Amino acid sequence: MAAIRVYYTSVTGSREVKQRQSEVLRILDGNHMKYQLVDVSVSESLLQEMRDKAGKADAIPPQIFNGEEYCGDFEMLYEATENEEVKKFLKVAAVDRMAKNQATV
Repeated sequence: MAAIRVYYTSVTGSREVKQRQSEVLRILDGNHMKYQLVDVSVSESLLQEMRDKAGKADAIPPQIFNGEEYCGDFEMLYEATENEEVKKFLKVAAVDRMAKNQATV
């Protein structure tokens, strides 16, 4: 199974970015999701990688991926949380169903 990857920054002067990053991690932890953090402040190439994968030249952290597949940003995760669709947003619901189907065979 591909890992959830959260692109974030450990260096920011923006209170909004800090709050959004904290909220993303709180949501993932609250849903018992395992994830990998990728700090884009470490190198310009990681920031560019995040933007390329997200398909947005001006994307800012946090950005969320399932493996190489783009899931979305903070607003999209927040909306999924409000609609109780976090697993669907993270594209793990289909994986869960496949695992359950294999277990019953």
